Amino acid sequence: MNVTDAVAARTSIRAFKPDVPPAAIVREILEAAARAPSGGNLQPWRVYALAGEPLAQLKAAVAANPMGEPMEYDVYPPDLWEPFRTRRFQNGEGLYASVGIPREDKPARLRQFAKNGELFGAPVGLFFCLDRKIGPPQWSDVGMYMQTVMLLATERGLDTCAQEYWARYPRTLADVLGLPDDHMVFSGMALGWRDETAPINSFRSTRDPFEVWGELRGFD
Repeated sequence: MNVTDAVAARTSIRAFKPDVPPAAIVREILEAAARAPSGGNLQPWRVYALAGEPLAQLKAAVAANPMGEPMEYDVYPPDLWEPFRTRRFQNGEGLYASVGIPREDKPARLRQFAKNGELFGAPVGLFFCLDRKIGPPQWSDVGMYMQTVMLLATERGLDTCAQEYWARYPRTLADVLGLPDDHMVFSGMALGWRDETAPINSFRSTRDPFEVWGELRGFD
């Protein structure tokens, strides 16, 4: 699989099979992704991969605290403006429609949202952390590392779902991971093989055409 194919094939999967990928494959992906670029080669990512009992303990802790904890950063800016507000709205509508949940069924939407805390049934949870003293450029470096992880997983036939949902549980994750006091959780990621029978996995988010967000200047 070439890079173009991996980019086209990657999608956020929200229902996984229980089969656990071999530890050697997970480590191979995480190590290979470390070739992702970072300004000044700071390599600001700190990554934890959980499976088995450690992951079960984390899921149990989250289930016991469904309201979450004070977050260390806003996943979205408050009062989103256009075009971002519409993009987020349409994405949510399409996602819930794929599993037959109407907008007015708030309890069903909350139940679906809560599946984030179960990593959508994924057998592996990846958690990406960084030193809380570094700035936005290094946050973008961690994002590039995560994207590289997702593409390498796709190349190996695995599936992922990046989840900033985990920013809702900074203290729980810090305790479970043994995170140093000077580090914080940025994002989680579900990893495994998709359940091909799950309707939600048929959903693919849309992308605006190039003309909406891009320009070419100075070309013949």
